[in-house]
Amino acid sequence: MEIQFLGTGAGVPAKHRNVSSIALKLLDERNAVWLFDCGEGTQLQILKSNIRPRKIEKIFITHLHGDHIFGLPGLLSSRSFQGGNERLDIYGPPGVADFVRTALKVSQTKLSYELKFHEIKETGTIFSDSQFTVTCLPLDHGITSYGYRIVEADHEGELQVERLAALNIPSGPIYGKIKRGETVTLPDGQVINGKEYVGASKKGRIVTILGDTRKTQNSVTLAQDADLLVHESTFNKNEAKMAKAYHHSTSHQAAEVALAAHAKKLVLTHISARYLTKDIIELENEAKELFPQVKAVKDLEIIEIPFTHE
Repeated sequence: MEIQFLGTGAGVPAKHRNVSSIALKLLDERNAVWLFDCGEGTQLQILKSNIRPRKIEKIFITHLHGDHIFGLPGLLSSRSFQGGNERLDIYGPPGVADFVRTALKVSQTKLSYELKFHEIKETGTIFSDSQFTVTCLPLDHGITSYGYRIVEADHEGELQVERLAALNIPSGPIYGKIKRGETVTLPDGQVINGKEYVGASKKGRIVTILGDTRKTQNSVTLAQDADLLVHESTFNKNEAKMAKAYHHSTSHQAAEVALAAHAKKLVLTHISARYLTKDIIELENEAKELFPQVKAVKDLEIIEIPFTHE
């Protein structure tokens, strides 16, 4: 599991930062990519990555400001041109379906795949299968804005096949019993404790991706014990009044959320074009005053999300 930041800027594109889009790369887990927001130019950023549009399985929109949705029509069209034929699901606030359908209708664009919209009217669990559960809660941005919490199911320990083969135990139904941790008696009288031949389990990872917001308790709830928290950092700590006026957060407030939620790592994004390299280092350092595991990301940066072994 990796997360790649296709656009890390706020409001408008800059030479060094595109507007918001984040790719959660689940290629090992389900051979798919989930996109969070799709600002203008997202498909150009994808061309600079190894992401294939046809692998995009779901798109989650945090809110309907242009810097988070204006890239949708172009990306959906390109996905069709590039051989995408699997259904694509779009989750987001009411209005996202009207926006996309109108753009496709006016441009007379026909897609080669089914497009399914899930407009969020009630928050909570919005998607769940045997691998992942996605929940969302409203944030505070002056417009309907959501944060998403992605929870991976726990992974059972792997059967240590090489050790069993070394004991001349043939594969077959007996392996299933050992994998379940049962005690098995072999034909030669040897007793095998299955628990001794199964590796350590892996706790499922938790990723929290928040939309634009002031500091709010829902952010803490969504980020509880997250392996990775992605939080906007539109303003520095000295601009708290401005952040509140524009329904955004400071780097300090992002760190306060991470600290309260006991998150493992904080990533700062949605960074103003006003900030250059020195300013961004300062944003990161401000957050580190409260929460040491912080990174202010740049466009196309990839962060791996490792397992925590039990």
